[in-house]
Amino acid sequence: MNILFTLCGRAGSKGFKNKNLKEFLGIPLVYYGLAAIDLWVQKSDAKDNTVDVVLNTDSRELADLVISQQKVLVDIIHRDALLGGDTVPKVSVIKDCLIKMEVQKDIKYDLVVDLDITSPLRTLKDINNAIQKKTARNDTDVVFSVTGSRRNPFFNMVKEENGYYGTAIKSEYTARQQAPVFYDMNASIYVYSVQALLNKEEKTFFNNGCDVVIMKDTAVLDIDSEEDFQLMQVVAKYLFETDKEFGLIYEAAKEFLSI
Repeated sequence: MNILFTLCGRAGSKGFKNKNLKEFLGIPLVYYGLAAIDLWVQKSDAKDNTVDVVLNTDSRELADLVISQQKVLVDIIHRDALLGGDTVPKVSVIKDCLIKMEVQKDIKYDLVVDLDITSPLRTLKDINNAIQKKTARNDTDVVFSVTGSRRNPFFNMVKEENGYYGTAIKSEYTARQQAPVFYDMNASIYVYSVQALLNKEEKTFFNNGCDVVIMKDTAVLDIDSEEDFQLMQVVAKYLFETDKEFGLIYEAAKEFLSI
C-alpha cells in the first residue's frame, strides 16, 4: 500500500496559544507523532508499503522543529491562508495535503493517516488497529479513534431550553447502562479513504460512513488550556512509567532530541 501520514498544526491557537509548539514532558509534542510513525514503519508489516510523511503548517517554528530532527524524512506544506481560519475543517487541510503530495511524489495513495499533534497518548497497537480496520472496511470513508464516553445525553447530560434544564435527549431510562452507548472522539487517529477525502463534503464528513477503534480512556481528551496541558502531563507520566505500550512511544520520542 501507499500510505500518507499527515501532521497538521496551525501557528497560535484560539483555545491555547501555540499549543502545537509546546514541550510535553520535555519533548516537543510533534515528536510524539513522528516517533509513532517511525515505530510503525519499523515494527509493522510495512516492508511492502510506501510511506510518506507530511507536516502541514503556517508556523515557521513548528516547521523548523520538524526539519531539525534527522530520524524521519518529512515533507513540509506551508498552509495556505485560506486554510488557516478557526472555522476551516481539518479535513480540508488533510485533503490539501493529499492533493499536493500526490503531485509532488507522482504517486497515488491508498490511505491517508492523520495523527493529531496534541494527542500524544497513543500506542502502536492503536495505529495498527485503525489501519487494519480501515483496510478491512473498504466501505467506510474513515476509521477514527474514540474512547467510551463518561456522560450520556439520554441520562446525565442536560441542556437549557426556555429557561429550564433537562436531559439533552428525552428518555425514560433509569440507569445509564440502559441507555444507548456513546463514545468520545479523542482526535488521536484518523484513517481516511482517499476517494472520500477528495469527494465528500468536508463540513459534514463525520455525519455518516464512519467506523471507529476504541482506545484506552486517558481522561484528558483535549488540550484547550494550560490546566488541560499540565493535567495531561501528570496522566502521561504515570502511563509512560506503568504501561509498556505507552512507554515505547515516549522512549522513541526522546531519541529525537539526541540526533
